[in-house]
Amino acid sequence: MDEKKIKREFILLNVGRAVHHADWNWKNIHSPFTRIHFIESGSAKIVREDHSYTLKEGHLYLTPPHTKHSYSCTGKLSLYYIHIYETLGKQLSIFDILDFPVEIKADELIIFLIKRLAAINPKLELQAYDPKDYDNSPMLIKNISQQTHTPPALEMETEGILKQILSRFLTGAADRNLDLDERILKAIHYIHSNMDKPIKIEELAQASCLTTDHFIRLFRKQMHCTPRKYINQKKIEQAQLMLLVKHISIKELAYQLGFENISYFNRLFKKIAGENPGKMQHNRSPLRLK
Repeated sequence: MDEKKIKREFILLNVGRAVHHADWNWKNIHSPFTRIHFIESGSAKIVREDHSYTLKEGHLYLTPPHTKHSYSCTGKLSLYYIHIYETLGKQLSIFDILDFPVEIKADELIIFLIKRLAAINPKLELQAYDPKDYDNSPMLIKNISQQTHTPPALEMETEGILKQILSRFLTGAADRNLDLDERILKAIHYIHSNMDKPIKIEELAQASCLTTDHFIRLFRKQMHCTPRKYINQKKIEQAQLMLLVKHISIKELAYQLGFENISYFNRLFKKIAGENPGKMQHNRSPLRLK
């Protein structure tokens, strides 16, 4: 595991404690940020496309960004929630590099730190638990803005606690790309380093020293999707993050991500993100991260 490749900066968006009575049943959640849940008491399920996880008391659960999932709760449930934004630039997300465990058992120190994190960040507690009320551009911008204007001592303590919590999951993480063919891994890094340009499959194949057909077959076998689908997915994920932290027009956004056809960009954005880029941008205010 290359330590330089996994160093990231994270911003705390939300943290708090919630008690539910068979009302934690939100469907089709697809957020651009990471979620961590600590189950204090009770039980529920997190349902992903590939698996259903039964949540257990005294355990932590991690849901990476852009992971489609739902919640199912039929009884009383007490939990702490932590929402974290990962700053990227042209880097791969740490969740693209590493395969994190979904579940880990909490120890006394981590439980104390989670409660401390909530205590020192009371303004980041959710006012409503329906993801539609907080998982949107205006609310994310507001939360990011609060953290970028946090007093230095509180910012440092918050950052330290987040790293402590994430370190527990990192201990059990495995290199996601360990079994990838070096030529495909090289293509993936090329894609992320050139998000601002149109990326042609023929160029990727040539850089990988493969014919175009061979490259597409190998990429599909290793990544379980076509190169074009992967490129489009990562570009739209980047577009979602850019909308959150930049004052930018849709046209400029499309051009900065290498799209020459604005209509195509809008259609692709809606297909992948589930809504038009203009809707995400609605009522937002300009903000730049430190």
